[in-house]
Amino acid sequence: MSRAPHDAGEAPAAAEPALAIDWAALDRAALAVRERAHAPYSGYWVGAAILVRSGRVFAGCNVENASYGLTICAERSAIVQMVAAGERDPVAITVATSGPVLGSPCGMCRQTLAEFAVDLPIRLIAAGGGAPPRHTSLSALLPEAFGAAALSR
Repeated sequence: MSRAPHDAGEAPAAAEPALAIDWAALDRAALAVRERAHAPYSGYWVGAAILVRSGRVFAGCNVENASYGLTICAERSAIVQMVAAGERDPVAITVATSGPVLGSPCGMCRQTLAEFAVDLPIRLIAAGGGAPPRHTSLSALLPEAFGAAALSR
């Protein structure tokens, strides 16, 4: 939230308190929506849950298509839900995959997430405990992200 500089004598605006991230709740939401994924071609089911500043959580799953290019990833699916609900300020995301290796957001998902939060905390988990959870951030996964500033005229 941006604010005009304060007048002399006016106290500066207090910083917004940091929102506590309930990773366990995000994990449950990502795992639950993962079960509803449509992945008949790859068999790779993914769920994502995004926490926004207001405290709401938006979940999305991957939806594959026989025309592979039309497939949407779980992370972008969750972002679409967030935007459709009028939210624009994600503060954390959990991505749930399966297998012995944790999956992280693909390049398109990283760029889509960067549109809303360049340094988003990310938790990667595996359904069924296939691998230990890992914490990272969008800035670690997508350094020097392309953004609106590059489009200035």
